[in-house]
Amino acid sequence: MKIKKTYSYALWSAIYLTLLTVTIAAISYFFIEKNLGVGAVLICVLIFFVISFFIIQYRAEHFIYRRLKRIYEDVSILDVNDLRKESVTTDIDKLSKRMQTYVEGKGLEIKSLTERDSFRRDFLGNVAHELKTPLFTVQGYILTLLEGAMNDKNVRLKYLERANKGVERLVAVTKDLDMIAKLETDGLKLNMEVFNILEVIQNVFDLFEMKAKKRNIILKFDRIYDFPVFVVGDIEKIEQVLINLVVNSIKYGKPNGTTIVAVDDYSKNKYAIRVIDNGEGIKPQHLPRLFERFYRADQSRSREQGGSGLGLSIVKHIVEAHHQTVLIKSTFGIGSEFSFTMKKAK
Repeated sequence: MKIKKTYSYALWSAIYLTLLTVTIAAISYFFIEKNLGVGAVLICVLIFFVISFFIIQYRAEHFIYRRLKRIYEDVSILDVNDLRKESVTTDIDKLSKRMQTYVEGKGLEIKSLTERDSFRRDFLGNVAHELKTPLFTVQGYILTLLEGAMNDKNVRLKYLERANKGVERLVAVTKDLDMIAKLETDGLKLNMEVFNILEVIQNVFDLFEMKAKKRNIILKFDRIYDFPVFVVGDIEKIEQVLINLVVNSIKYGKPNGTTIVAVDDYSKNKYAIRVIDNGEGIKPQHLPRLFERFYRADQSRSREQGGSGLGLSIVKHIVEAHHQTVLIKSTFGIGSEFSFTMKKAK
């Protein structure tokens, strides 16, 4: 039977000690204890072999355990409580693999914590920036009015309107931050029901018709739908998703362009709702990060167009709360397509 690797070190050590003992016993036999029988010598040899085998095995494991325990105590990322004495063996290959697996796991944990810390710093910096800009704007206009500009009716009206825009932006950022916080802490409570997605899309078109006209952008369906398209979901939350996507298409679409919304079969049980624009499109390097909070592909244009920078992050949270998927396709210079799936009503 093949001997286990865990005992190879102890076995060979026992053999060496046994050979040494046999040599000593033979010398003793011929020169000192001539009256000692051969059988007695063999029994002594066997006993010595067994005892030395287990002693060496125990000593080796104890030696390795003590050394590993010291390593765990010295290395701060390793918890000595995770080291079990019974798991320590003299099989160095197995021990090395076990240590490598453990260290790799801890490495991934450290990487995840580092990324979270970096994300937290970025998030706090972005929040501060998003709030600071409109706050300073409002403060500047108010101070100007207090210093005497309020006596001029035209200046007063203009500055109050600009201050109001700053306040509106603050309110928008605060509302979106509150929604993101609720989505990530308490989770999203959905009121699932069957509804006609075409009707919701039309409501969003009606809501932002004037906003689109200011940039000469046409909002329309991809085709005439002869029948309603019923889906299952939270109608208010899905309307919020469509609002965010349509508003983005208006803000970043080209003047005199179009925003098209299509509802197509995605699979046997799902529809895909697609929002397509012929705007500037998005560069490939920005696509993986578009759904991050406050991430902006074009900083200058985004600041100019306003918004909280949380719209796509909210879209992602709502869609994933429905156990659905949000997708993006974009070609820089041609346009973008944001889409999400919805469960078909039976």
